[in-house]
Amino acid sequence: ERCGRAGVGRRAPWNTTPTVTTPTVLTLLLLVLTHTGCQGIDCFKCVSVNGDNPSCEDPFHNNFTVGLMESPCLAGRKGRGGLFPATACIKLAGIYDDTGQSITIRSCALDSGTLTTDTEIIRMSHCGSFYFQQKYVKGCLQSCDDYDGCNGSPPSREVSSTTLPSAIFLLLYFYKIL
Repeated sequence: ERCGRAGVGRRAPWNTTPTVTTPTVLTLLLLVLTHTGCQGIDCFKCVSVNGDNPSCEDPFHNNFTVGLMESPCLAGRKGRGGLFPATACIKLAGIYDDTGQSITIRSCALDSGTLTTDTEIIRMSHCGSFYFQQKYVKGCLQSCDDYDGCNGSPPSREVSSTTLPSAIFLLLYFYKIL
């Protein structure tokens, strides 16, 4: 037969302190470090007709084209006024059918989430003939949304200035140092 009060030494379930495990802390830290925010993509913006802007032409070297990076890169949305943060970068390279002049355009674009032509052109790169500025062009339109400046050069990874302080705060908070 047991003696004493029932429940001595036990805590009521509503009066417990949550246990923070290492996997929980590491998961939260990973989320903080990989969070990129909700800002748009930055893209190179330039136009070259018949090679009149060599820094816009291929081969493209971003070392010499720092001034061509548009940040923030804003684009129009069909049927709406104003500009919005871009969701993709584009590069159009082709030849005007009537004059034979070459054209290279690097810019930003916006996926409006619709099935209209303005959105479809940035969802898939393609080559062929198309109508641009009241003229037919034979060439290719390439789109990308992988990283800032993807319409020009290989990626570079930047870390937000708030990432490290946020991660340190979370670690200190969860280990009850703060």
